[in-house]
Amino acid sequence: MSSESKKNYIVQPGGYFKGSIRVPGDKSISHRSIMLGSLAEGTTNVTGFLEGDDALATLASFRAMGVQIDGPKDGKVAVHGVGMHGLKAPEKDIYLGNSGTSIRLLSGLLAGQKFESTLTGDKSLSGRPMKRVTDPLALMGAEIDSNEGKPPLKIKATNKLKGITYMLPMASAQVKSCILLAGMYAEGKTTVTEPAPTRDHTERMLSGMGYKVDVQGDTVSIEGGGKLTATDIDVPADISSATFFMVGAAISEGSDLTLTHVGINPTRIGVINILRLMGADITLSNEKMTGGEPVADIRIKYAPLKGIQIPEDQVPLAIDEFPALFVAAACAEGQTVLTGAEELRVKESDRIQAMADGLTILGIDAQSTTDGIIINGGVIGSGEVESHDDHRIAMSFAIAGLQAGGSIQINDCANVATSFPNFITLAQQVGLDIDEIDE
Repeated sequence: MSSESKKNYIVQPGGYFKGSIRVPGDKSISHRSIMLGSLAEGTTNVTGFLEGDDALATLASFRAMGVQIDGPKDGKVAVHGVGMHGLKAPEKDIYLGNSGTSIRLLSGLLAGQKFESTLTGDKSLSGRPMKRVTDPLALMGAEIDSNEGKPPLKIKATNKLKGITYMLPMASAQVKSCILLAGMYAEGKTTVTEPAPTRDHTERMLSGMGYKVDVQGDTVSIEGGGKLTATDIDVPADISSATFFMVGAAISEGSDLTLTHVGINPTRIGVINILRLMGADITLSNEKMTGGEPVADIRIKYAPLKGIQIPEDQVPLAIDEFPALFVAAACAEGQTVLTGAEELRVKESDRIQAMADGLTILGIDAQSTTDGIIINGGVIGSGEVESHDDHRIAMSFAIAGLQAGGSIQINDCANVATSFPNFITLAQQVGLDIDEIDE
């Protein structure tokens, strides 16, 4: 856990969402702004940076490798880049807390350095699978020792990586990004093909910093030996964080909520597409581009939801948003079926099982399957549920309180700080009766 004391949430039933808020900056883009800004020539000025534990772990790791970083203060960070070959060996192990993005992307970036490094994390991170990144990196010539495929990862110094052509066995932006970052340090061309589209923030930011990336359909290629030039990055509000409020407004009668400046990257809008298929009333306005990323204001008004068969082509576009979408399914009329989402079992927790168990406790008929879940809409009751130290599980059960018959207690919520430090304040502001209690 990211905190010494145990934090639980108590949510009282009822209420609806009204008003206009901006949720914190996008976590994926915040991570990458530090990583690529550190390797760029010049100073990268970042606004809207997410000051959550995960992104701060990335920031601390580059400071430990000799990069001067000013801030963060009010979401502003200045990264004084050291160039592609300017990182210095860290004096001790790099601790990445709960952040899967940090460890997987850094393993690719550090595989091409001329110094040794060791990446460690908290108990949750230390149980997550890393072979999906260490296997392709080994094909490129990297030497990485792990604890039976799990962290800590000890990355040896290497003289030269070689470019590879790699077919991802599963759709994963983290694995794709890891290989592309290693590809910048490899001899020749590195090509990655995905079985389904995943978020493309790495490719967009590389291009925005002047590094040539070739995208042909589901295949991305990069040549080693290029350079990055500093740029200004305005981080959009995180659609994954916005999701909890979108679902809350969609399920509670009387809701009318606007979320401003939200990133609507086409590889991330599965949640909007799926909620619309269920009958949600969602409108987008003020659409514009900022730093190569599309943003918009999202307005959600209450409308009755219907259960659906979730299209498999939307699964990679909504992979982090499913815990909240399961709450929407619990409040919808009829049955919702999700398939093709095995990836959810190896996130911060087994998100399929964690949500199925919690929804069952709250009186909803939810059956987990090997690659998804079947949820029959019903009436959410009250009870005590476990978040398993998973921020997205905790916040999903919090918004379920809007439609609950009684109070819901959610245990082990300290990790909400990893992605959404001011969740409670914003949720209270727009109409959720939620309190945090220390145990």
